[in-house]
Amino acid sequence: MSQRASEPTRIGVDVGGTFTDVVLVVDGDRYTAKVPTTADQSVGVLNGIEKACNAAGIDPVAIDAFAHAMTVSVNALLERDGAKTALVTTGGFRDVLEIARQDRPDLYDLDATKPEPLVPRARRFEIDERATTEGIEQSVDPDDVHDLAHEIAATDAESVAVCLLHAYAHPENEQRVAEILCEELDVPVSASHEVLPEFREFERTATTAVDAYVTPAIRGYLTRLTENATDAGVPEPRVMQANGGIADSETVSDHAVSTTLSGPAAGVVGAAATAAETDESAAPSVVTFDMGGTSSDVSLVRDGTAERTTEADIDGIPIRTPMVDVTTVGAGGGSIAWVDSGGALRVGPESAGAEPGPACYGHGGDRPTVTDANVVLGYIGDDTALGGELTLDVEAAHAVLADLADEADLLDVEAAARGVVRVANATMTRAIRSATVERGHDPREFDLVAFGGAGPMHAAALAADLGMDRVVIPAPAGVLSAYGLLAADETHDAVRTVTQSLADSDPEEIDAMYDELIESVLADTSEPEAATIERAADCRYDGQSFELTVAVDEFSPDAVADAFDAAHERAYGYTLSAPVELVNLRVTATIEGSPPAISHDGGGDAVVGSREAIFPTADGDTEARVSATVYDRSKLAAGATIGGPAILEQAESTTVVPPDWQGRIRSDGALVMQRDDDTGGDQ
Repeated sequence: MSQRASEPTRIGVDVGGTFTDVVLVVDGDRYTAKVPTTADQSVGVLNGIEKACNAAGIDPVAIDAFAHAMTVSVNALLERDGAKTALVTTGGFRDVLEIARQDRPDLYDLDATKPEPLVPRARRFEIDERATTEGIEQSVDPDDVHDLAHEIAATDAESVAVCLLHAYAHPENEQRVAEILCEELDVPVSASHEVLPEFREFERTATTAVDAYVTPAIRGYLTRLTENATDAGVPEPRVMQANGGIADSETVSDHAVSTTLSGPAAGVVGAAATAAETDESAAPSVVTFDMGGTSSDVSLVRDGTAERTTEADIDGIPIRTPMVDVTTVGAGGGSIAWVDSGGALRVGPESAGAEPGPACYGHGGDRPTVTDANVVLGYIGDDTALGGELTLDVEAAHAVLADLADEADLLDVEAAARGVVRVANATMTRAIRSATVERGHDPREFDLVAFGGAGPMHAAALAADLGMDRVVIPAPAGVLSAYGLLAADETHDAVRTVTQSLADSDPEEIDAMYDELIESVLADTSEPEAATIERAADCRYDGQSFELTVAVDEFSPDAVADAFDAAHERAYGYTLSAPVELVNLRVTATIEGSPPAISHDGGGDAVVGSREAIFPTADGDTEARVSATVYDRSKLAAGATIGGPAILEQAESTTVVPPDWQGRIRSDGALVMQRDDDTGGDQ
């Protein structure tokens, strides 16, 4: 084994639904690995670290920094196998989780049902107390809380959420309840004034319940991972949060809800870091497209900054916490193709996962997937080794697609494969339109940064459908989320609801509140003196129900009103003459990360052969089988040009360059593809 490199040796590990991805950087050289995700994700993580270290010829003890993204919390929500949670709330509000909002996602479905609450009614408890927006009207009786603790213990609850009315404004009662429950019960207690100190009772209760529901799983997982990493000589992991920033394990364990979209956020950060190399004269604006084995994630990076939101919905459960704004659809390489009762071909959202996986994996999968269709179409070759080690069973792929062709009454196996890819592409195109067109953005003004194990295979087709002319495929495309972990900033957020007329706001009082929020976020940072502080405010016109967030440098009612007017016009195309209401104050502390400097050498004969693949013809209405040149992407040197049709293979992903596209290898190893024979320069 080699000695510790002169530059910090850093490793990023991202756990996906099918594979666990690893990027290891040793003195400017990048090593990647992809291993199957395991039931206990920490086992797969250590397997991936060992595999990457073996490839680099180093011992794990040589690693200086370990960053990690996981799916523990989102899996707990999707599979409903989180902690047995109890809820304590103000008398009369026991059923707020069940009542929810009176909207109907399926307006004309008479049989539509809402998801079951995370906390069943038998474990929802009320306590006599009352706070208003003005203060505490009725203090909580400690004896009542002690009695309540005994009732909760009798339910065998594994976690407790405490959400009292108006605790975001006056948390004294909630603090007392949480303190006593922590003393009486040997389980985690999540309090809403710490999880989400904002108004709107349903969303605050739901988010606090999610935090309590996933906290035991997150704490248990991070404890196991840290112990296993320590045994292997690897540093304690720093964990990606949904807001796109990393934090230490202890901080994340105390704010478990912040990990719900950990992996997708890491991918967006990695895509933004790659896009930054595209044009050094301006901050990049790109659409990020991450297609993995189970789903596809789409996000926007505008002017170098990932779009963020404070609202998400996971399997019908609302979550309000700062996060990268990601649109997810159930279309991935492992998505299963099927025929509905009307005879129409459908793809997803059910996935074959890692075990048994697509039929071509040879692990017993017997249902057709998108990956199987790509094998039949020739995009994935007979000798392609997925993940660097998984040999394909091509005959099995043809067999399941032939069965699908019979069921869907299609001409042959190739027609079935084309249909599967078209349906999957249509689903992913709708996701990109949702993140762009439906929000007032023209996708033709953005580059498409495509990654994930399957993303580079479909990227050019999606871009063509959307009128986008340029696609960037990062060098570590198949493991970009893991690379993004190495490029991420450390980020912490805090919020407080104020709800008052902006014109009547006292700048000194508002600044004092900002100072308290700043103190709160700095307490979570690893190096407070290195943190950059950003202040923002959520505002709305009087009478509106929802807010827009604007940056606040120095608080001035007039300046904030002007910024809000401008933001409202950008978002909706108009402004109102109505008074502006100040709703929430927000603070973000950021310690800037440093993306690792990666060398790209390439060189040698990159052409490994050719194979026939099926591509759309120039008219777009038909498809034809043509010969495509196959390249070993790792051997393509900076400045090399590729004319379509071509297929670029690497251990973790495959890139398809259609006949009407050209590609050029950038100095950092990224492939820049453009239509109409316009390859552009080496950026």
